[in-house]
Amino acid sequence: MISSELDLVKHESMMRFGVFFGILVLIRVWETLAPCRRPAAPQVMRWFSNVGLLVVGTAMLRAIFPLAAVGVATIAQAQQWGLFYLITLAPWQTIVLSIIFLDFATYLQHILFHTLPILWRFHKIHHADLDFDVTTGLRFHPIEILLSMVGKATIVVLLGAPAVAVLMFELILNATSMFNHGNVRLPANLEPVLRLGVVTPDMHRIHHSSLVAETNSNFGFNIPWWDHLFGTYRASPAKGHQEMPLGLAEYENDLRMAQLPWMLLCPLFQKPGTPVKF
Repeated sequence: MISSELDLVKHESMMRFGVFFGILVLIRVWETLAPCRRPAAPQVMRWFSNVGLLVVGTAMLRAIFPLAAVGVATIAQAQQWGLFYLITLAPWQTIVLSIIFLDFATYLQHILFHTLPILWRFHKIHHADLDFDVTTGLRFHPIEILLSMVGKATIVVLLGAPAVAVLMFELILNATSMFNHGNVRLPANLEPVLRLGVVTPDMHRIHHSSLVAETNSNFGFNIPWWDHLFGTYRASPAKGHQEMPLGLAEYENDLRMAQLPWMLLCPLFQKPGTPVKF
């Protein structure tokens, strides 16, 4: 079993890149054929900067945290650390529960990044995008990426989540993040049904509204259940999806927020701003 877990660690990067690139191309083609909104900002600079932010963040993560969450899960298994080593469960039950718990932890972490000023300082770079498309799902400050990995690794150790479950969760999270940030139009009769089990672009787009009450909703990435359970769900934006203002009011029409150097340095020199109030 340990050898198979080590194989997962060895091939994790290749599997993640394969899923990432395939979903990115698929959503980008979809955005071209059936966009939900017309682009409102210069696209080439945005795309370059958003992808560049991911590249910098990934390089920093691999340099500082080379094992990543899957590697941590392998160590936890070798040492028999975590809740799931104290109770008897079938392997499939451990995998399913691990994915659900990790998703719930991601929801709570997302709320923390909105609530605490020091965390919002970095997370607001994601929300300050001048538009909303698949590359917005890649736009996270490297410090946020590192902090998120620390949180995820901690949950993995506490749970004793198996490496296969962690890898599955990572692949699902990457895919759904690009999907629900896509500037895509879903059939009107399909979107409400799909939203019962997965966060759709129409649901998550509301979270990127510049209206604080709407930014303060729909925190889920993979599944919508947590927003329903904890009262953070919002079904539709007040002005509709076509007229809904995107981004952050403090950076409205600020083209620096489409420039990679400014996106990297802004949190280090600017005040954190007002955190979300619940």
